[in-house]
Amino acid sequence: MADQREILTDKSIARLCPGEKQYKVRDSELPGFFVLVGKRRKTFMAQGEFWRDGVREFAVQVKLGDFGEMTTRQARGKAKEALGSIAKGQRPGEAPTIKPGSITLRQAWERYRDAHMKRKGRNSGTVENYRDHMERLFKDWLDNPLARLGRQPNFVVERHDKITKENGPYIANGAMRSLRAVYNHALKSNTELPAANPVSAIDWNKEHRRNTGMGPNDISGWLKELYALDNPLRREFHLLTVLSGSRPAALKKVRMEHIGLRERLIHIPKPKGGEEKAFDIPLSRPMIRCIIRAIRWGRIMYPEQGKSWLFPADSESGHLVEHKEERNVLSKWGNDLRQSYRTLAQAAGVSELDIHLLMNHSLPGVNAGYITRDRLLRDHLRQRQQGISELVVHGLEVKRDLSLARWLGSAKVEETADQAEPGARSETMSMAA
Repeated sequence: MADQREILTDKSIARLCPGEKQYKVRDSELPGFFVLVGKRRKTFMAQGEFWRDGVREFAVQVKLGDFGEMTTRQARGKAKEALGSIAKGQRPGEAPTIKPGSITLRQAWERYRDAHMKRKGRNSGTVENYRDHMERLFKDWLDNPLARLGRQPNFVVERHDKITKENGPYIANGAMRSLRAVYNHALKSNTELPAANPVSAIDWNKEHRRNTGMGPNDISGWLKELYALDNPLRREFHLLTVLSGSRPAALKKVRMEHIGLRERLIHIPKPKGGEEKAFDIPLSRPMIRCIIRAIRWGRIMYPEQGKSWLFPADSESGHLVEHKEERNVLSKWGNDLRQSYRTLAQAAGVSELDIHLLMNHSLPGVNAGYITRDRLLRDHLRQRQQGISELVVHGLEVKRDLSLARWLGSAKVEETADQAEPGARSETMSMAA
């Protein structure tokens, strides 16, 4: 039976006949207000659509009271109140002060940053990467309820497409990984959030590993580019990066007290992964010469900052911050050199397991987990490091270029460098102290 519609009054409702089946008579003046007529009673009702964060969840019916116990005027007033609450997104019977899932993206991000990332000692570079994603790429969402994204994943899909177009596929994927992590962390303490992570709705961009590393035949040409750099301190920074395979962010923060020339080690106290991943880099002879040159240039160019940092700079932190170069000046830098180290290590005959140990990667397999890295540092791993360094500085083209040979201490010039090294070590150790 189709619903009837008329202006509801006490008189009009009194005239309504009971029926074998319930039927509704809707008020023609107030949408959502109606009377439900049954066999024995007539009940005032209000009905509205419940929306939360822009999404219709369900239709809501609220019983207002029975005709005879209240007047139509009273029922109409209660209907307006009920419909107003439903329009504000409040469930029937839900206290106005309770707002499930009302945590904003900004609050979720700050909690994830402070309670998860900082507490677990995540690298500052990792925290900064997340901050850039959340506060730049999702800036306009920060003060919106996080539940809105959960209930409308199409927003996330559209934003992924937008970032892909404007910033590139890799940044778009990275931003979505950050959002996924923040949402999952918030879900643990905000159970009213939709359980399905909205990032699961996107189609991920295909990613390809960037093969930008150099092999043995490429290294001499790159060294010539490097030697031509005007800034000698930056020159040594890039050289030590390729000789160590270290992440640039870790090398920038090497302090003088982290360098042990007598032990031939550099300590990295807080690499990617935090303090629990701290490790030592074994030093080859070319790496030691590079460090000595860097210390000397640092003390000349930045006398005050050079007392504390291996690669000092006139920056707020006191150390080198920006390591990027123009590609037409230096074709490879940063993670290109880390890939080069991995490639050169393979060419030098270093085993896969030793490469993992030298680069502080997680060891594959159960048995590898029983290897004690520190017991291999001072002999086995240092020998492997020396082999990789020799492949870099002892190339045929390097030996033919007298300027490069003098700088790197290779070929016949190496003997002079070796003779000078003990004095240089003493000088360096005294400066570091």
